[in-house]
Amino acid sequence: MLLWFIGTALAAMWFTFRDPVIDHRLVVLGALLPDAIDGSIRGAPILHTLAAPIVLMMALMICTIGRRRVRRRGLAVPIGLFWHLVFDGAWMNTEVFWWPFAGLSIGDTAIALYDRPPLLVIAMEVMGLALFVWSWYLMGLREPDRRSLFLRTGHLDPAITNNRTRS
Repeated sequence: MLLWFIGTALAAMWFTFRDPVIDHRLVVLGALLPDAIDGSIRGAPILHTLAAPIVLMMALMICTIGRRRVRRRGLAVPIGLFWHLVFDGAWMNTEVFWWPFAGLSIGDTAIALYDRPPLLVIAMEVMGLALFVWSWYLMGLREPDRRSLFLRTGHLDPAITNNRTRS
C-alpha cells in the first residue's frame, strides 16, 4: 500500500502538529519505510515493532546532540514510522508489535498488509488518495508558491498552519 500511508500521514500531521517547518516529505518516507523494507525482505518484520521507531528516535537524539537543525529534520522519519504503526493496525499483532518485550522470536510472522483481503486494500488505497487530495487542498498546495516551498523543503506556509488560509 502506498496511497493509504501517504494520505494518512499527511492528514495526521496536519491535525496533530500543524508544524510548518517539519519536513513532511520525511514523515511520508517514514510512513512508507516499514512496508518497503519489511515487505521486501523475508524474515522478521522489525520495522513493524514499537521498538523500531523508539530506537531510531533515541539514536537520532544521541547522534544529533548540539545539532538542533539536523535533529529537527530527522525526527520526521520516526514520527512517520509511528504513523505507519497506527494506520497499519500493527498493535493487533502482539508478537510483532511488542517485540522484544512479548518474546524474542517473531520469526516469519506475516505483516498486516499480507493478511488483508484485496478489496480492503483497494478501499484503503482509494481512501488514502482521497486523504492525500484533501490534505493537498487543506495545506494550500494548489498554490504554486506554497507547492514549490513544500516540494523543495517539505515545509508548509506558516499562514496555513495558523488558520489564515488564502482563498
